Amino acid sequence: MADLCGIPDFAIYSNRLYRALDQLLEQKDRLQKFIKDRFGELFRISYDLILYDVTSVYFEGEAAKNPQARRGYSRDHRPDCKQVLIALVVAKEGIPLGYEVFEGNRHDSQTVESIIRKVEELYGQADRIWIMDRGMGSAQTLSLLSRENRRYILGTPKSLLRKFEAELLRGAWKPVHPGLEVKLCRSPFGNDEEVFILCRSTARQAKEKAIHDRFLGRLEAGFRRLERSCTAGRVRSVKKAERRYGRLLERHHRASRFFTTTVEKQNGVVKFTWSRREQQLTWARRSEGCYVLRSNVKEWSPEELWKAYIQLTDAEKAFRIQKDDLRLRPIWHQKESRVQAHILVCFLAYVLWKCFGQMCRQAGLGDEPRKIIDEIKKLQLIDVVLPTRKGVEIRLRCVTTPGPDLAIVLQKLKLNPPKRLNFNPDL
Repeated sequence: MADLCGIPDFAIYSNRLYRALDQLLEQKDRLQKFIKDRFGELFRISYDLILYDVTSVYFEGEAAKNPQARRGYSRDHRPDCKQVLIALVVAKEGIPLGYEVFEGNRHDSQTVESIIRKVEELYGQADRIWIMDRGMGSAQTLSLLSRENRRYILGTPKSLLRKFEAELLRGAWKPVHPGLEVKLCRSPFGNDEEVFILCRSTARQAKEKAIHDRFLGRLEAGFRRLERSCTAGRVRSVKKAERRYGRLLERHHRASRFFTTTVEKQNGVVKFTWSRREQQLTWARRSEGCYVLRSNVKEWSPEELWKAYIQLTDAEKAFRIQKDDLRLRPIWHQKESRVQAHILVCFLAYVLWKCFGQMCRQAGLGDEPRKIIDEIKKLQLIDVVLPTRKGVEIRLRCVTTPGPDLAIVLQKLKLNPPKRLNFNPDL
């Protein structure tokens, strides 16, 4: 990089790189606007659908100088570390539109208003459809989206399924693809401005059933052991039985609602009894694999609404790329401004990733650049040193010749790597 950028090695040091981060951060909004316009020009990207999701990124260190670094729900399974939230806005196919950084303990739904205001401030109040998962669908979010005729497609909490129990038993399901069915339902709140889409997924049903079976089996086995211990007299106090019972519920909390239990002492013997709540279990089985979407886009079919909503996976994929491929996590910076700049650099790297993915797609190479990047890595720089009789060395920096497969890839991408780089011994 020193040769390519024309910067000598001795001029690249920590303080200079930190100052570069400081200057870059000042251009964040201008960069986001430029990227949005440039993607539209290069790849004819429309921004009619806005996919919004939130993730967390944890710190190594105390981050004492960063007021945004807080402990909260960790998507990285690192509750022991402080973190910040990154709220990412993308268009279809994960094309980046912008992002914001929030305190690590803020609830997802509390980020929505800030993001909507920011997007509309940068890009105006166009006719967009906001798509968010169920973590965002609070009453405040619905009120905000409904104002000024904002359109939306939202996931809903699992508890809302109860209001559609009768619909689960009726027919009129429409297949979207094998293993996925949808049904258009009326609002259970008597609101004619919204439609509700009941969805049923075979794959999701199998997954939820396996989870229920696993936790039910483990909790029942724990209950039987506790029951035998009490009957055999090994548990002699109610408090000890309750402690063991509490530990079981802590480990298998997902299945706790399916059981009724009692701990009492009868004739000097601790007795533990338990039974299944069959009504609760029946509902759980009936609702496995089902979920509800709500939207005020009434002119679309339920199939179209589901296909739009499922594109939220593009935002989730964007987070995985940034965290794993582009090394967003963990964050080692301690100051707030440096953390913000670090996240901006990773966002810009993701922009390049998606840009290259669009180039691959236009070239008929798919839209996943990982394999193409691995292939291009075979290109190498080689220093060829030629000594002369006068004692002067001639140094040539050459680029290896691509093999047949790589040559075809580069031709399709319209990339022509140079055969030689100019070498400056002063750099």
